Amino acid sequence: MYKTLIVVDDEKIGDSLKSLYNTEKPYPEIISFDRYLTDFPKKNEPKTRLINLCDAQRYLSKGYYCSLLAEAREHKVLPSVRTINELRESDVSQDINRVIQGELSKLEKSEEPQDFFIFFGETKEAHLQTTAKTLFQYYPAPILKLRVKYINDTHQIELRRFALSQLPEHLEPEFGEQLVEFTHNVWRMTPKKKKYRWDMAILVDPKEQVPPSNKEAISRFIKAAAKLGIQAEALHHEQITNISHFDALFIRETTAIDHHTYRLAAKAEKNGIITIDDTTSILRCCNKVYLQDAFSYRGVSAPLTRVISDYEADTLDKLETELPYPMVLKMPEGSFSRGVFKVKTREELLEKLKILFADSALVLVQEFIYTEFDWRIGILNGRAIYASKYMMARNHWQIYNHGAKRFSSGGFDTVPTFEVPKVVLDVALRAASIIGTGLYGVDVKHIDGKAYVLEVNDNPSIDHKVEDAYLGDELYMLIMSEFHRRLEARGR
Repeated sequence: MYKTLIVVDDEKIGDSLKSLYNTEKPYPEIISFDRYLTDFPKKNEPKTRLINLCDAQRYLSKGYYCSLLAEAREHKVLPSVRTINELRESDVSQDINRVIQGELSKLEKSEEPQDFFIFFGETKEAHLQTTAKTLFQYYPAPILKLRVKYINDTHQIELRRFALSQLPEHLEPEFGEQLVEFTHNVWRMTPKKKKYRWDMAILVDPKEQVPPSNKEAISRFIKAAAKLGIQAEALHHEQITNISHFDALFIRETTAIDHHTYRLAAKAEKNGIITIDDTTSILRCCNKVYLQDAFSYRGVSAPLTRVISDYEADTLDKLETELPYPMVLKMPEGSFSRGVFKVKTREELLEKLKILFADSALVLVQEFIYTEFDWRIGILNGRAIYASKYMMARNHWQIYNHGAKRFSSGGFDTVPTFEVPKVVLDVALRAASIIGTGLYGVDVKHIDGKAYVLEVNDNPSIDHKVEDAYLGDELYMLIMSEFHRRLEARGR
């Protein structure tokens, strides 16, 4: 039996929602986002499902983080972060469009846009019932707004997710009705996707300054794939005009959520294409708030971290009682040490927080742990396949020093996985298991016999003569063999 939480932007909206929830049955716990951030997860809590009614229109807003944290805490959440991102694009797939055209043809052929609201897959419009259910299956969100335009002899649609705070007042009773009904029923799942088979696109960006793989490594991936009967081709995203022409997608470009790498991965998955890294891995790895919350929830050893939502004096006071200087500040999203600051005083802390909060609703503040090198453990489908030591950049506290003209990164040493300290290997495997079964690079600090996970990277660096220094071409064969295994499994 699931416990249900309903999360809203603030307490006032919560009070209003409780008045709508006019039922003799006990209603779920209705809380603000700030309460969800600070009071959960709770020890020994039951299985929890969460309805996120916060405003997630802006990327990295509180509504966005509500779903992200829910996934980290293993709360079954509606909508998921994936759904939020898909609806921000309003990119309804052609397959879905074709399915609903029959019902749309019954609508008036008006030059003016027609708007319809869908609450948990239900609508008052009798002639759009099937359409409402179909859209909710593919884009499960509490409130959807469907806009239909009749252009060039066909009905074209736009789909948007609404927060409760954006809902017109006269529709609140109808929404309250459907909310009551939905929270007392079993949640519906998305439909299964079609499966296809057998060519590979390797996504690269020739202009990227620090790509996940250099040209020599990409060449070896292509050769390894050929030995396994996979025709692989390195392509820029603009060259992939129709992802459905491929059977597999291997992303070797730095990923981000609000980015074409994520959008392409999402389209690939919709078409049943084997994808590494998949959108779930990108979502989880690209945001350090998710990682830290998930590490805490699963008991994975990590540097002491606090997530804050403001830089008020009380917040700074609390930080100073819990963390010593220097502190490390991190943007929730960032790669190759970007968006990371080390601060030594309260003045520096305030200055850098103002910079970070200009772009994000949350910021991570972490204890500083210095080591001469970080371990990077490469993991594929739950198995460690390589291990490298990344040294700190010269006269710097990080692996990368983006302000340096020379020596912008430190050296490396790649060793067999059996030479890695057991505590490092164990914590890396545990951290990767939180993310999924893709290809990950887990960064670990090892000091005084203890190991601390810094982060899990969804498309780790694999460069020729660096990560392959010990295994050589066998490293590329291991990765392509996993694609081969998944393609074979899909075929059955």
